Amino acid sequence: MAELIYTPDSDADSISSDVAQYNGILVTTQIPTNLEGDITEQSESMLHALKEALEGAGSGMDRVMHLTIYLTDMADRPAFNEVYQRFFSKPWPVRAAVGVAALAYPEMRVEVTAMAAKR
Repeated sequence: MAELIYTPDSDADSISSDVAQYNGILVTTQIPTNLEGDITEQSESMLHALKEALEGAGSGMDRVMHLTIYLTDMADRPAFNEVYQRFFSKPWPVRAAVGVAALAYPEMRVEVTAMAAKR
């Protein structure tokens, strides 16, 4: 039976693991590291954090199979998509964009959950 492995978040106060791994599939949720910026800056910092988390767990952006993108304003979707296309290419991951009323911090505009294959 495959072992379920959790990589702790680097923030000692976090109540969420950074990455969970099971049978070669990685799951991670990332938030923007820059909450002061607009949707473009928040998306860039969040996708950089996603890249680092996946690479640290033995995967990469080219191994992402699915993303769920949470946006507090669906009008931000085109700006998010512009940033997204700098981090991903064909074949595109399967994805869903979900409009939400709020995220963990009042100024937070975007969050992402990703599933990726280990290398």
